[in-house]
Amino acid sequence: MVTCPSKHFFYFDCPGCGFQRSFFYLLEGDLVKSFRLYPATIPILFCLIFATLHLKFKFERGAAIIKVSYIFAIAVVIISYLYKLFTHQLI
Repeated sequence: MVTCPSKHFFYFDCPGCGFQRSFFYLLEGDLVKSFRLYPATIPILFCLIFATLHLKFKFERGAAIIKVSYIFAIAVVIISYLYKLFTHQLI
C-alpha cells in the first residue's frame, strides 16, 4: 500500500486516509469493513464509474447526476473526517 504523505510527515490523517484499505475490503466483498474504514469509497467509485460511462454513452441527464453525486461524495468525505476529528480517531 502507498503511504499517505500527510500521515508520514505530519503523523496526522488526511481526509483521504483509509481509501486504499477500504477499496481492497470492497473488492473482497466485505462492505461493512469497507464502510467503517472510509464511508466515501462507494460514492467516490460511483462518481468515477458514472462519469466514465457518461463520456461513452452521453446520458440525457448525466451531467446533473455527476454534479449531485460529486457533491454527495464530498459531503460524505467532510462529514466522516469531522467525525474522526471530533472523536479523536485521526491518529
